[in-house]
Amino acid sequence: MAALTYDGCNFFRQRLVLSTLSGKRVKIRNIRSQDDEPGMRDFEASFIRLLDKVTNGTRIEINQTGTVLFYQPGLLYGGSVEHECNTQRSIGYYLEALIMLAPFMKNSLKAVLKGVTNDPKDPSVDLLKATAVPLMKKFGIDGEALEIKVVKRGIAPHGGGEVHFTCPVRRTLKPVLLTDPGKIKRIRGTAYSVRVSPQMANRIVDSARSILNKLIPDIYIYTDHMKGASSGKSPGFGLVLVAETVNGTLLSAELASTPQRQGDPVLPEELGKNCAKLLLEEIYRGGCVDSTNQSLALLYMTLGQQDVSKTLLGPLSPYTIEFLRHIRDFFQIMFKIETQQADEDKQKGGDKVLMTCVGAGYTNISKAIK
Repeated sequence: MAALTYDGCNFFRQRLVLSTLSGKRVKIRNIRSQDDEPGMRDFEASFIRLLDKVTNGTRIEINQTGTVLFYQPGLLYGGSVEHECNTQRSIGYYLEALIMLAPFMKNSLKAVLKGVTNDPKDPSVDLLKATAVPLMKKFGIDGEALEIKVVKRGIAPHGGGEVHFTCPVRRTLKPVLLTDPGKIKRIRGTAYSVRVSPQMANRIVDSARSILNKLIPDIYIYTDHMKGASSGKSPGFGLVLVAETVNGTLLSAELASTPQRQGDPVLPEELGKNCAKLLLEEIYRGGCVDSTNQSLALLYMTLGQQDVSKTLLGPLSPYTIEFLRHIRDFFQIMFKIETQQADEDKQKGGDKVLMTCVGAGYTNISKAIK
């Protein structure tokens, strides 16, 4: 069987994750071949090493300039893994992929990831803990062992954070029907600060509340100030907000301060207000899964049993649209996409998309039946 061939460095993770799950080989050519520094970046090489650690028998070939990658996936093995993530991207970049793969491993995964826990580019560990874990539970991936734990916080650029992710294995996933997001009932959040005055977190909370208090009474934002060894190597602060509806839908937004010596510093008051506005925008977009986790939900729907799954999403992000194309390439699964105009009586906010598919009936072949 010929390998699926792609060009360029975009959607690098999607391709490798889907290749690992489907067992199809992938060849990626022209990785930044026109750049002054051609080839893969350090964080991509680090990502490949992580995939190599959680699989058994994976074959990886990279040419001398790093512009061509051939990837032949092995068995998803799992077990205990420790990985030093490259600090160019945050741990969230690596964790998102692990969350997609973990339920289908032979042994339940216990991963220790070190590096940057919060940066402005990738979803932070706090965000994934607050939104991706509850989403996994809806697909029947649950139990005591499912947990994301921030042991040390590490802010960009130097990191120094540590995160523990444990996930049980499942033989099959449940189909889901998530079509009614419901009304927002409460907002929870975490304002964190490391290697700066603990007052910073309080200032963030006050400014975020100044906007959200007008809309809903039940708001609680924790302040998390880590000291000493558990506070990483760089100073910074940020805010993660999650709105929860009566039906258990979680919509989230987050902002992190500008990394040291990388552009204009940001005031905690501005950060708090802007993050609150981002949350309101996410609520306006709506749907039963927030924009960060769209691709995760669609992947789990694809790999579900041969039964219909439906999910109502807000407008699809460009990343998600590309993900749907890749799902078609690797699993030959097409989604039925119906747009739902926002009508004034039933639902407020932007136009929604109802995604329907029949699962591929994917079973975890390596998990022994007990």
